Order: sequence, then C-alpha cells, then structure tokens
Amino acid sequence: MSAPLWTPSPDRIRDANITHFLNHIRAEVAPDVTNQQALYRWSVEHPEKFWPQVWAFCGIKASRHWDKVLERGAKMPGAKWFTGCRLNFAENLLRYRDERTALVFRGEKGERAALTYEELYRQVAGCADALRRSGVKTGDRVAGFMPNRHETVIAMLATTSIGAVWSSCSPDFGINGVLDRFGQIEPKVLVTTDGYHYANKTIDSLERIRGVLEKLPSVQQVVVVPYASTSPDISKISNARLWADYLTDATEIQFEQLPFDHPIYIMYSSGTTGVPKCIVHGAGGTLIQHLKELALHTDLKRDDVLFYFTTCGWMMWNWLVSGLAVGATLLLYDGSAFHPSPDILWKIAEEEGISIFGTSAKYLAAAEKFDVKPRTKHKLTRLRTITSTGSPLLPENAEYVYREINRDICLSSISGGTDIVSCFALGNPTLPVYAGELQCRGLGMAVEIWDDDGKPLRGKPGELVCVKPFPSMPVFFWNDPEGKKYHEAYFEQYPNVWRHGDWAMLTEHGGLVIYGRSDATLNPGGVRIGTAEIYRQVEKLPEIVESLVVGQDWESDVRVILFVRLREGTALDDALRDRIRKTIRSETTPRHVPAKIIAVADIPRTISGKITELAVRNVIHGRPVKNTDALANPQALEHYRDLPELKT
Repeated sequence: MSAPLWTPSPDRIRDANITHFLNHIRAEVAPDVTNQQALYRWSVEHPEKFWPQVWAFCGIKASRHWDKVLERGAKMPGAKWFTGCRLNFAENLLRYRDERTALVFRGEKGERAALTYEELYRQVAGCADALRRSGVKTGDRVAGFMPNRHETVIAMLATTSIGAVWSSCSPDFGINGVLDRFGQIEPKVLVTTDGYHYANKTIDSLERIRGVLEKLPSVQQVVVVPYASTSPDISKISNARLWADYLTDATEIQFEQLPFDHPIYIMYSSGTTGVPKCIVHGAGGTLIQHLKELALHTDLKRDDVLFYFTTCGWMMWNWLVSGLAVGATLLLYDGSAFHPSPDILWKIAEEEGISIFGTSAKYLAAAEKFDVKPRTKHKLTRLRTITSTGSPLLPENAEYVYREINRDICLSSISGGTDIVSCFALGNPTLPVYAGELQCRGLGMAVEIWDDDGKPLRGKPGELVCVKPFPSMPVFFWNDPEGKKYHEAYFEQYPNVWRHGDWAMLTEHGGLVIYGRSDATLNPGGVRIGTAEIYRQVEKLPEIVESLVVGQDWESDVRVILFVRLREGTALDDALRDRIRKTIRSETTPRHVPAKIIAVADIPRTISGKITELAVRNVIHGRPVKNTDALANPQALEHYRDLPELKT
C-alpha cells in the first residue's frame, strides 16, 4: 500500500463537520456507524434515512414538510424525492442577513468590490422586484451572458426567488454558441455586461448581444451591467436598461414556495458533438446535494472564504454560489489565471484570506510549468483545502501542491459533472490523501465500477456507474417531452443504472482513480486504456507544455496518436520522440506507446477548459465537428486536419 501524501491531524478530524455528523448518526440513528466507511455504507443502503439527516444537519428551510422522502426508489429515472414539501432555493442561500461579508469580487485589473449579507439581500430584493415588473413569472427563463461578478449572483438569486429559471453561459461564447443554448430555452430577460477583461485585453460583449437578439425574439428586456466602461452606449440595443436603473428600491423578497423538484437551473452539455443538451436541475436536489458536499465533504464553515476559479458557464460556479447557504464568504474572480502575473490567484488568496481554494487540474499543471511557488512568496496562513476538478489530477500535480503550495493541506480531487451539477467522488477532511486518487465516493451516491457485463470491479478499471437514484439527478431535459434524450444519455447501456461515461477504478483505500472519459478511451488490440495514463507520463517531461491523445482507426485496429504542444524553443526531434516513448513504455505498458507523436501549435479545449479529445478524433477521421462554438479556440482544430503523418 502506497504512503499517503497527507494525513489529517487529530484536531482536524475532531473539528470537522463530517465528524459531528457521524457522531450524531451513531448516537441517534445507527449505532453501528462508527467510522467514515460505515457512514458511507449506511448512506447508500438507507437513503430514506440518510437524506433527511443531511436536511436537518444543514438546516434547510421549507414552508411545508415532505409527505414521503423517496417514492419509486427503485426506478431510474423516475424516483421522486421529498414529495409534498415546499421551499425556495434562493431563500436558503439568503438565510443570513447580517454584516458579514457575503461576496468579494476581484478582477484581473485590480478591481475589488464587496457585499455584506444584508447588502446582498437588499440588492436581490431590488432585482427580484424589477423582474416581476418585467413580467417574469414562475417557470419563465432569465439568461445571463455574464462574467463571474457579484451582479451575476444577484441576478440568479432574484430569478430563483420568484420561481423563474436561471441559465448562463460564459461571455467568451460567439453568437452561434449563445443561440445554440439560449435559443432553445427562450429567455424573457437577458442580463449581460458591456464587455469583460481577459489577459490585458478588453473584449466587447454588446456587439455580439445585438447579433444574438436578432435571432432571439423571446427576450423582452435586456439589462446591461457596466464593466468594460463606466458608461456604455446601449442606445442600439432594443429594450435595454443599465443595471442601476433597472433595480428598484424594494427591500424585501417574496420567496415563492415551490415543490422540491421545481426547476432552478438550465445547464448545457459541452456541445462538441452537436447542439448542446439542455439539462434542467431542480431546487431541492441541487440544494441538498451542494450542502452535503460543501458542509460535509469540503468542511465549509461560516468563517471560511471559499474560492473557485470558474466561469459562469461551468457547473462549479453553481456549486460555489451554494456556499452562501453556509454563510461563508465567496470570492469571485474574473480574468486570466496568469495575468498580470503567473501567481495572481495566490496573491489574491493571501490578500483575501482564502481558506478553500478551488481550481482545475490543468491550472495546477500549468502553474507548475510556469514555476509558480506560492509557498515561498505568499503567506497562505488560512488555506487548508484545495479542490481540483475538470480532468484527472495526476500524481505529479498533487506532489507539486504539497511541495510548492502547502505541506499541510487537504487536496481533494473531485469528479462529477454538469449532468448532476455535483460530484460522484470527492474529498473528505478526515481521510488521508493518496497521489492520483479521489479520496472517497460521495455520501448517498451508490457509485460502483462495472465491466461490460454489468459486474462490479475493484482494483480494475471499468465504467463508473451509480446504481441507485440520488436527489440531484436532472429533473428533465428541455425539449425532450418523452425523455428519450435523457434516457439515451445515461441509461442505455445498463438499464435502470446511471452510466456516467467515466473510465475509473475503485482502489484498496476506498478512493477512485479517474482515467478519463470512457468514450475517449483507447482500444489498441482490444485492450481499453485511459488517456490519463499517458498524459501523466508525457506531461512530466519539461519540454511538453500539454498533450492530447486519441485513437485512430488503422488497418482493422486502433493505433494511439499523441499530439504535443512544446515549450517555446523546443523541437520535436527523434531524440525527444524516443524519450517520450521510453518514458511511456517504462511507466505503463507497451500498448500505451503511441504509434505517432506529432507536434501541434495548440490544443483545442471547451470554454470551461477541458481538452476535446472527441473533436480531434472526429477531425482526423474526416468527420464533422458539429458545434465548434462550444470551443474556446476552435481554430486550433485546423492543426489536425489532413496531417500527412496520419496517412502512413
């Protein structure tokens, strides 16, 4: 058994929220629940007992108690949670109304703004009243084309407080990308900034908004938040008002009391293989799942400053915002993670006292490549947890965190998705951290690893599945009245079992290793290989900035093709190719060794920063990529088209 990178101290275990929760369960509900492993088993074996305990522990507010915790509990999809209860999502996030800081906004140009919980409540009240005056009713959609600012949070809370549905996408989407999303859901109100800043550039948003509005007749009101300039010209935008002029002077909120599964969010699949699927999430399921993950697994407390480096088009923004229900301070950042200096996020972490720092695995890998060493340059005295998601966190990146950021920190790699707006596997402040592993499966999430025949595996890679319903399953897909798209997305391979599409392994510690997307796994000679196994070896070489690996159909088999983006001034010569192959062969197996290694100028990725293996695989096979507007850098795909190296 490998040694852990980190082990929690007795004090940390004693003081953790999840320890208090376990002690309560053992004393009041289930005496045999004596440790974290027993707590997990109990949570998945007795969901009708577990989830009400989470509800009570996290203090969820409802105007009417439920009639039944779980109906049709053996059916996926089709299970119904907390039937009969009435609540409001925003009311739970605005349960505090005091002078503690709720939101801090920081921008890459040095901007800073802060709101107390009392100020946040009042601004939400003014926005909610304005939305009602605009004719927004329960079930209507409000869309945000917004950077990660406090006004975005206010608009979302105002929307959900009146029973309307919030949907947002990142402001770096093009016109078609916005229409592919908002065109399906037909919002009544659109909230936008006039522009945003990124990597010392100011990008205009209003020109694209004009293009969007030409083909989005459902929008009756546009609300513009000044950001790129102090007084933007909105005269050419129909039915537009500036944010300050739009909000009313209302000071109280009438929270609509709605069913547990009433829609609050519409989110979108990546859309790289077609028009994005519109995934609808419900109020109660999102709330209870987020509170379980934030309060228990992340150990979030009222005194914490919680940060996640995210855009408003990534589900981690929705996850971050739920931290308001705990009463913590949320740090919102907009801009480049490496501008004006490579350590900008750690500078902010020091200045704002961030205690829980969330980011992507790719950011941590890039920070190491940029030789960012926060431990020696910044006083991160309050930092106790780092969470990482978006792609597998390689062991080398985990070692970097402990070497260069903080030796005494809970490094929690987490994995879930937009599909469930939450996690299947994540951290636990009372468990050790092992390199390359996610610490544990989420409480209440009956996660298993299966082979192609539906048999559970341990210690071997297979499909990540969830064999029992959970509250944050999508309520439905938009424009999918028969549920066909919903069923095809998750339940086609294993009936009545959620297949998530991750290739993973359950470890001896009870943790998980994620190898990548199962639909992107390589299959040379009929043996399935996770792409993360290759990335781990390649990207530790100093000459390689990042890489992408796909399988190419070749002579009735599949051969492994590795694309590499090189550090400036480096050439991909035979010596480097040979070193790459030897590294992969010695650290994995001969089957992992790529048949071709090709240098490219750029690696295509989605707007949320994930590399797009499937899009590249389609390009090299001459198949269309149906929705390039989902990509942050669609022009990068041209590097992969008609490569002569792939024809021999």
